[in-house]
Amino acid sequence: MNSLRFLLASAMAAVVLSGCVSQPTRAPAVPVDRAEAERQDRARDAITDWNVTGRIAVSNGSQGGSGRIDWQQTGERYTVALSAPVTRQSWRLIGDASSARLEGVSGGPREGSDAEGLLLETTGWNIPVQALSDWVRGVGAGDGYGPAHIVYGEGNRPVRLEQAGWAIDYEQWQDGAAEPAMPTRLIATRGTAKVRLIVDQWSLDGTR
Repeated sequence: MNSLRFLLASAMAAVVLSGCVSQPTRAPAVPVDRAEAERQDRARDAITDWNVTGRIAVSNGSQGGSGRIDWQQTGERYTVALSAPVTRQSWRLIGDASSARLEGVSGGPREGSDAEGLLLETTGWNIPVQALSDWVRGVGAGDGYGPAHIVYGEGNRPVRLEQAGWAIDYEQWQDGAAEPAMPTRLIATRGTAKVRLIVDQWSLDGTR
């Protein structure tokens, strides 16, 4: 646990996430084509295999840090790696809907039945890993998280998603002819818990 906290605290000083102090995105007053928005939602929801590389900042009250992230998702199976280049330390979370393993923490790997509980017990942070795998694609999370309320804006894309007590603000999307366009800057908050993600690259493959 100490090594993980040291990793993230050290990375906070080493990794600059531009816009970290910006205010949450608000829905712009632009016309929205509901049918087109739902079509884009279905296209993003259909992507089951993907990889994201970028930067992440996490805070939960007095604890927090930032670093590089590499998230590989294949169906329900995920591998999330976080590293701090300056300290050359890293940890890795591996799991699926029923189990999780956290590596790189003091005392050896930790295992649990769900990633959220494992991270909360080990680090004191509330990070909704399972739901975030959907929210990072700009769609509501699946079973167990309740209904998702989505506000759409420019390009018929979500600017805000609220679900299970969390608010996810989408600050930026891919430019150009990417289809479907994917989020590149988002921030998820609930109470004092905050997760900010800046995506440097999306790699997409697979549908369901």
